[in-house]
Amino acid sequence: MTKPIKVALAGAGAFGVKHLDGIKHIAGVEVVSLVSRDIDKTRAIADKYRIGHVTTDLADSLALKEVDAVILCTPTQMHAAQSIQCLKAGKHVQVEIPLADSLKDAQDVVALQKSSGLVAMCGHTRRFNPSHQYVHRKVKAGEFNLQQMDVQTYFFRRTNMNALGEARSWTDHLLWHHAAHTVDLFAYQAGSPIVKANAIQGPIHPTLGIAMDMSIQLKAANGAICTLSLSFNNDGPLGTFFRYIGDSATYIARYDDLFTGKDEKIDVSKVDVSMNGIELQDREFFAAIREGRQPNSSVEQVLPCYQVLHDLEQQLK
Repeated sequence: MTKPIKVALAGAGAFGVKHLDGIKHIAGVEVVSLVSRDIDKTRAIADKYRIGHVTTDLADSLALKEVDAVILCTPTQMHAAQSIQCLKAGKHVQVEIPLADSLKDAQDVVALQKSSGLVAMCGHTRRFNPSHQYVHRKVKAGEFNLQQMDVQTYFFRRTNMNALGEARSWTDHLLWHHAAHTVDLFAYQAGSPIVKANAIQGPIHPTLGIAMDMSIQLKAANGAICTLSLSFNNDGPLGTFFRYIGDSATYIARYDDLFTGKDEKIDVSKVDVSMNGIELQDREFFAAIREGRQPNSSVEQVLPCYQVLHDLEQQLK
């Protein structure tokens, strides 16, 4: 019998719970430690998911010899430092998107991963969503060549709230978080590196200190282009919506659903073993650990995305 992978999860907020729900369906994996800043809320979630160890300090979890791997669902500003902390402790690590909020920090994580030989992965979930996997397989089979992506990432977030509508202790960011999804996905689906990137942004919010609206243009080496619109001001349908325009078809991805350009629904239920992108992402992380290989969405694979974000940030300054 294969030895179970024992996991510590840091960050018991909205995304941490999504990972806990996904891991429930993965055999041979056990969450043994839960880390979050509010000990009472953390204990309540740990009790619900039958997790024995609870702490407010990641170092406590890393000190547990039984812990093989860590999943980080903590604030963006902590991602790089905590990833490095996990790798230095000899633990495999999966960090939620974004890997870092600066290029240097992202590079530091990649350098340490390479020297450690441990698995380090970033949660670029769009690579795993069945709707986007369907398109990617068409590209890999030579049946679809991407010409243009049109993407809208829209939220209504004029106050500092998380995905559960609860007050957030840190500030989210359109460029380093939400644009990261599409910048990485565009290069991944085009099968070609990004060679040109432009960005403009709207006014800076007087309290949050971030731009609430942003527009990004990308071009890949093979000629494919992408237009990305992002907003925290959108009082309407929320989420990210993708239009793939190719040489043989048009596809529209809305969450986990996929449609043709004529709005005919495509069945993607058999693309993978689950329709849950977070679960599929976690399955890849644990499979890479067991098989001693680099995972899809490894920190090394996604580093070019953070180079593009860095370049865009320099433009916006």
